[in-house]
Amino acid sequence: MEHFQKSVKFISPTIVWGVGLGVAFAVGAALLFFGAVSYFGNVEYERAQSRVSLYRSTLIGALQRFQHLPFILAQDPYVIAGAAGIDRDGLNVRLADFAKSANLDAIYLMDKTGETVSASNFSDEVTFLGQNYGFRPYFKDAMAGKRGEFFGIGATTLKPGYFIAEQVLDPNGEILGVIALKLDLSDLTSAWREGGETVFASNDDGVVVLSSEESWRYQTLFPISEGRRQAIAIERQFASEPLMELGWREFENTRVELNGRNYIYAAAPVLPIDWKLYFLADESRVWERAWFTLIGFGIVALGLVILAIILRAQRIRQALRISQADRRELRGANALLALEIEERRMAEMQLERAQTELARSSKLAALGQLSASVTHELGQPISAMQNYLKAAEFDKDGDERKNSLERLGGIARRMVSITRQLRFFAQPGQSTMEQVDLTRVWKGAFLLVEADLKQKGVDLNVNIVDTKIIVLGNRLRLEQVLINLLRNSISALEDQKNKTIKVDIGIEGEMAIITISDNGHGLGAQTMDQMKEPFHTTKASGNGMGLGLAISTAIVVEHGGQLRAKNGKKSGAVFTLELPIELDSLGANGE
Repeated sequence: MEHFQKSVKFISPTIVWGVGLGVAFAVGAALLFFGAVSYFGNVEYERAQSRVSLYRSTLIGALQRFQHLPFILAQDPYVIAGAAGIDRDGLNVRLADFAKSANLDAIYLMDKTGETVSASNFSDEVTFLGQNYGFRPYFKDAMAGKRGEFFGIGATTLKPGYFIAEQVLDPNGEILGVIALKLDLSDLTSAWREGGETVFASNDDGVVVLSSEESWRYQTLFPISEGRRQAIAIERQFASEPLMELGWREFENTRVELNGRNYIYAAAPVLPIDWKLYFLADESRVWERAWFTLIGFGIVALGLVILAIILRAQRIRQALRISQADRRELRGANALLALEIEERRMAEMQLERAQTELARSSKLAALGQLSASVTHELGQPISAMQNYLKAAEFDKDGDERKNSLERLGGIARRMVSITRQLRFFAQPGQSTMEQVDLTRVWKGAFLLVEADLKQKGVDLNVNIVDTKIIVLGNRLRLEQVLINLLRNSISALEDQKNKTIKVDIGIEGEMAIITISDNGHGLGAQTMDQMKEPFHTTKASGNGMGLGLAISTAIVVEHGGQLRAKNGKKSGAVFTLELPIELDSLGANGE
């Protein structure tokens, strides 16, 4: 008894691990198998969709090949004459030639009662001549002025075919009869059969009309009501066929059971005749592929298990050899690790000090740029104030002094406004935007540079369109841009004898365009990207800090526009300011 208990204690863990591995393998195999079934089922369905699209194209091509032939024949003078009772024997020969050259089963002409008066098979043992087809739907549709299309078993030949018919009219538009043709589709179904694939087409009643499986023809996919069966019998569409049910049962949208066998299928409509084309793929192929996948996986898994056992044994032997060496190296590694930890702690402290210094330097740089911006922004109004004060000193009568004082008041208000906007670089885009007339913007800018223009002897040529130019923006900021550009041009004319500045304000498409050009020394080899950098200047020390274009560019970008610069054709520089206009206001001005 004691020996048995010891044996149980020794064997139990092995049995547990074996059972666990067996269960895990069985679950994995089941998941793999059914996953493969799902995958290969989807692959087979996609293939079925592709094949049914191909077969649908061939079927539609076969049906549409002769769609317009009855209409053309209905216009033929010989057919019209034959319908009127003239030379029908000659028409028989003509129709026979047409049928032979077009490889049609038959072409025939019927009078208004449906009786065949001329046919291409007039000389055959079984002919349409003298037969009445007034009961056929294609004849009734053609008589009603529509194109007649119909599939059915021939009432005379007992051979299936596709019928297309058109009415025949005399020159006065009176109906003389109906011309029809019969298209044999047996070659198409033979091609399906020879391809070794399962394809069939059913009509809107669910009756199989074409099939690669001959035994399925004229059977139904679903029950047909008694009333519809009587209508089919009156039309003699399927002769004496009993129209038995085929044993069709659909499930899961893509699978069907047919006569006890399971298929994966795809279907496509065949318009405009209300048929439906089916392609069936035997589901057994899916299961075969899934089994092959499972067997292959089992072989690969077994090989991997054997390889894993071999590699594990090698690793154990290698681990035994290097374990003692690892112990010796571990002691040295611990000592190095402690040293590295101490060095890293020192490096982190140095990094914190460097980050603190960097933050302090960034704040000083930002403060320096803000100070330069304040100096530049307020420098222009102060310069204008100096000019007006000088003009007032030389004024003896007092009139100019009064005007200068009024202008000085406006400049002072502008300086107050500028000081409220000194957060430009810190918080761009926060200024109030409203509809602004560029004409007023120009007048405000001109007011501040007028004295400079007179003092420097600059000839100003201004061209402004009559239409109001409305943009969405901040008037003072836009004035600042124009002032900066005008002062740049004035500075560029310092050494010129004939000093000229030209200003054009107009509209191109949906953009307002302001162009300021001069005949100064030009831009040279400088690019716009260089000139709009803060503190970039070509002026002598004390004449500028290089912030004008940087500020102007930022303001224009804030307004959704663009500032460009280039050298003039002969001399000087051309600055172009583009701003989006308010389209609603433009439309109102246009009206």
